Amino acid sequence: MKILVVDEDLLTGRCIQKVASSLFITAAIAPSLEMAKEKLHLEHFDLIFCAMEESPEFEVIHFVKKLQPHALVVFLCQNEEVDGVIEAMHLGAFYCCRKPLSQAKVEEVLERARKQIIQGKPLGNPIKNPHHIIAESPAMKKILADVETIAKSQASVFISGESGTGKEEIAHAVHIYSNRSTQPFIKVNCAAIPETLIESEFFGHEKGAFTGAVSSRFGRFELANQGTLLLDEISEIPLTTQAKLLRAIQEQEFERVGGMKPIRVDVRIISTSNRNMLSSIDQKIFREDLYYRLNVMPIHLPPLRERKEDILPLAEYFLEKFCNENAKKKKSLTSPAKEKLLEYPWPGNIRQLANVIERLVVMVQEDKIDKEDIALDPITRNEPVASVPIQASLQEIEKKHILETLSAKNQNRTKAAKALGISIRTLRNKLREYNLAN
Repeated sequence: MKILVVDEDLLTGRCIQKVASSLFITAAIAPSLEMAKEKLHLEHFDLIFCAMEESPEFEVIHFVKKLQPHALVVFLCQNEEVDGVIEAMHLGAFYCCRKPLSQAKVEEVLERARKQIIQGKPLGNPIKNPHHIIAESPAMKKILADVETIAKSQASVFISGESGTGKEEIAHAVHIYSNRSTQPFIKVNCAAIPETLIESEFFGHEKGAFTGAVSSRFGRFELANQGTLLLDEISEIPLTTQAKLLRAIQEQEFERVGGMKPIRVDVRIISTSNRNMLSSIDQKIFREDLYYRLNVMPIHLPPLRERKEDILPLAEYFLEKFCNENAKKKKSLTSPAKEKLLEYPWPGNIRQLANVIERLVVMVQEDKIDKEDIALDPITRNEPVASVPIQASLQEIEKKHILETLSAKNQNRTKAAKALGISIRTLRNKLREYNLAN
């Protein structure tokens, strides 16, 4: 479920965002009508909170229902706005809340939305090329052509590629081009969910199933019924959960945590990973049978350095996007600046390029962005590991690289994992593998 909060009161937006984040739900904030329109044009949302007191005649709700008619709209009102509540419901609001919101009220609304989704309400307004996928390179043009073909099937899709190459955007495109496009598109960030909660997130739980389970809750498989379930960074799922996940995918059936009744669903699975899955299988941290069940239709996204034709179009797109978001005048890149962008190998791929352009938009005051304005991180990732004999095994090289990175980061595992481009869970697994965990 993806949420947008349209409210001039940032405290309300942050309250909703904080509660949503604790439930692993993405929530964006638009403090102005103009910013809301920008976000609604570029992305689709499943649930939208609206409270623009200065906008005449419920302009926000009118605009939302016009652009994304399938989204659930929650109208946020002041205590005295009785007529406003009636008018909002007449315009198609899913629910009305009085401000200020409590954590319990936000959780209640999110649970109501979950139930509405389960009952089969289509989510999201189908938007062609929803994330403005840039495809000027031959490799990306071929991938987008393949996506349209693959989307028409019901087969599971496995998207591989380095971090920041746009795997989630391609997954969303598969959903949009499929016959499930008006149904839910539910994402699970497998690396972000604590190991103890991952089964509950996948399959839901019954009231009293464990300490803190004060009510029954739907899992992501139920939320994605009739639609698409994206398992982002699938390689980070604990081995103990993989068997149950395999059965749920094969049988399209599962039980909630603490439940006995089997629940049947119709879900298309899309998975992503930035790891070498065959290596993970060899290391016994990922099941081979699960991998081949997921990898029916493989899509590999090349890194940005291998599709240089996309660099400048992406830079221009982000330049316009961030100028609009930050209320800045339109900026442009000089020829030397473009050359500098083309020469850089972009180890962080599209995500890194977007961050660089956003920084330039905020910091550069002139209309022209020149070569000297662009500060790029030095490239060290691909340098050979020092002091490792040429006959050393890959495992020895990996072990030494991990130890050197931990040392450079003062044994801070979170910072080391980020520098290595892996999750903290993967780092812990590696340290256990090398008998270094303590």
